[in-house]
Amino acid sequence: MAELTPVGRFAPTPSGRMHLGNVFAALLAWLSVKSRDGEMVLRMEDLDTQRTSAEFADILREDLRWLGLFWDRETPAQSTRSSVYDGYFETLREMGLLYPCYCTRSQLHSADAPHLSDGTYVYPGTCRDLTPAQRAAFGRSPAWRVRVPDRVWTVADRVQGQYSCNLATDCGDMVVRRADGIYVYQLAVTVDDGEAGVTEVVRGMDLLSSAPRQMYLQELFGFPHPEYAHVPMLLAPDGRRLSKRDRDLDLGQLRQRLRPEQLIGALAYAAGLLDKPESISARELSQGFAWEKLRRDSICLNAEALL
Repeated sequence: MAELTPVGRFAPTPSGRMHLGNVFAALLAWLSVKSRDGEMVLRMEDLDTQRTSAEFADILREDLRWLGLFWDRETPAQSTRSSVYDGYFETLREMGLLYPCYCTRSQLHSADAPHLSDGTYVYPGTCRDLTPAQRAAFGRSPAWRVRVPDRVWTVADRVQGQYSCNLATDCGDMVVRRADGIYVYQLAVTVDDGEAGVTEVVRGMDLLSSAPRQMYLQELFGFPHPEYAHVPMLLAPDGRRLSKRDRDLDLGQLRQRLRPEQLIGALAYAAGLLDKPESISARELSQGFAWEKLRRDSICLNAEALL
């Protein structure tokens, strides 16, 4: 039986210019799939229409072209796919797995609520078995949660190794649609990746805990599990994670001072993909790419020193 063509994806949020952490994740996703003659899919994750714009989406596309990270096809933006998500939401309803939740943010994050050691709250099922009369008494629109099984999910991550999570004890029943009708990240991403035929997901290690949640939804919707690679985070010299919010160096500033080959070479050297700092194109770098070369720990990078 012939091996399937690898399909990777880059799914940026068009809420501003890419910073170095975004570029790093995009580069590794592209290198992984193109080193095996696979297909790259681009998708705009613009569920939050208050923060995103078509203008930023155009800028993201141009920045990716400047870097040499060309894609083979672009799938519809998430903001256009509510009716598609409606269908999968109804599938969950027909399975008897959905229920409305009226818990407020303050209730979920209160000191009395169950939390893991990292501070993440675990939903205790407060609204799971409310009667119709109890639900009606709230008098407001609910969020909707999907029941999760008491079962351990294990991700064989290419970078982080084995990661296990019991959704019942480490997460609790998951929200899949907010009270305002907006579908949440976990459902939208699972559907988008599944329908696009994505076979590998490369993203930051801060999203590692999302993998078991998406694997559960993949099984419910009949999608195969992709391979996962959760890559190291890029940190500023003070230990902060690089972010748009903190206005860390973005491509708008970097493009004024650097050629794309210089930027790619600097990132590749910091990540362990090159033995010495040198200018190199994404295409050249893909010819010797191997996940085994990549550093596993967070990478401290002084963005200002690149200029």
